[in-house]
Amino acid sequence: MKRLIAGVAATMLLACQTSPSEKGTAATFSTEGKQVIVVTTADSTDLRLTVNDTLSFTDMAQPVESQVLVFVDPGKEFQHYEGIGAALTDASAETFYKLPKAAQDEFLKAHFDKQNGIGYNFARTNINSCDFSSDMYTYVQDGDKDLKTFDIAHDKKFKLPFIKASIAAAGGKLNLFASPWSPPAFMKDNNDMLKGGKLKPEFYSSWAMYYTKFIKAYEAEGVPVWGISIQNEPMATQRWESCIYTAEEERDFLKNHLGPTMEKEGLKDKKIIVWDHNRDLIYQRAQTYFNDAAASKYIWGIGFHWYEDWSGGLPMYDNIRRVHESFPDKNIFFTEGCAESFDSTRYKAWVLGEEYGRSMINDFNNGMVGFTDWNILLDETGGPNHVQNFCFAPVHADTRTGQLIYTNAYYYIGHFSKFIQPGAKRVAAAASRSQLLTTAFRNPDGKLVVIVMNQSDKKTPYHLWINGKAAETVALPHSITTLLL
Repeated sequence: MKRLIAGVAATMLLACQTSPSEKGTAATFSTEGKQVIVVTTADSTDLRLTVNDTLSFTDMAQPVESQVLVFVDPGKEFQHYEGIGAALTDASAETFYKLPKAAQDEFLKAHFDKQNGIGYNFARTNINSCDFSSDMYTYVQDGDKDLKTFDIAHDKKFKLPFIKASIAAAGGKLNLFASPWSPPAFMKDNNDMLKGGKLKPEFYSSWAMYYTKFIKAYEAEGVPVWGISIQNEPMATQRWESCIYTAEEERDFLKNHLGPTMEKEGLKDKKIIVWDHNRDLIYQRAQTYFNDAAASKYIWGIGFHWYEDWSGGLPMYDNIRRVHESFPDKNIFFTEGCAESFDSTRYKAWVLGEEYGRSMINDFNNGMVGFTDWNILLDETGGPNHVQNFCFAPVHADTRTGQLIYTNAYYYIGHFSKFIQPGAKRVAAAASRSQLLTTAFRNPDGKLVVIVMNQSDKKTPYHLWINGKAAETVALPHSITTLLL
């Protein structure tokens, strides 16, 4: 870990040094006099976010078909970039506080430090309990429709201190959004926080006020809340905390209750995210929300997860593009994803990171503005989890030894989060061979960030080609590379 931090800190210094003369618009980008810093993570090597080469450009007019190329056009700009982060759940917080102080400090630096870590600037947390809580809880006593007993005392033991420590490690600012998995049982038609059920109409106003109480309580504790999503996975009846809304029900709850309540309570500036579920139904949900002006005016964006392959199919990346094409003024934000079915013998499985890389590249290319991973930290069991839904996180803690275990997913995410700056614009990027996946961004300081993932077992020499100039390099088998100009 120390070797990694030293290497990437130097890279960040090089990548961020920008003189005023270098700044410019996309139309004025030039490779003249520029070098390319190569940062690589690769299977069957020691490379982990490691600077391993520096490239120079030479003339290359018309490439030929026998060459492998990654084409980048900085003159074609698309959506902006908000940022990347992960969920600070009860499970993550409880695991964190079982670690010795040195490991806690290492963990915070590794995730939130912009020079010596991977620079997360977003975080998600849960309103009431979720599966990744050790117990089932709400913030009110049973039957309290008027929310007179609302109290976040539960969160003050682990979750709030963990969030505060993360904010401090991020330099004092972290965009935190919060999601409920279920209203209190008495508000639902199945009288159970678990196993789906629906919010009873007579509790719509009370539940809308619940979000505002949560936001104000957190902010009273010194934790700013950037936004909320209305409901985690509103079409999934789970054995853990869950609640079902049709698209019309979620739309109407927002426009008739939650939106007006947030405005009335002085929280109009808070971002509201709808859907917060898989790519499969996202277009129908988007159409229902955004074609209703009274609901759409409250919506910052639509959130999505990556679990639609539960049925045996493939990820539906193109559905993100369809939403972006049809509703280009709305933000599309990845709110949750993880590798399921935890198995401690698979910590080094390379597919863990590749799932992140493949998803992030495809989703960014289809219009996504930001990415939030699921649990930022879990223990040696893939939990704690009160319903035995054990999963992977990019980093695990062995609470028996106090050691942190970094899976390659941490490094794959870092190839994006460390180098792309908030406010960047995605620019056109295309590979000439299918084994290479690529996306690219132009940072606000004018620097170019190109990400290339080799998803094959082939060592693949290729050229980075920009406006008739090319820099030659190699994509190692099962690797991800960030190229910094």
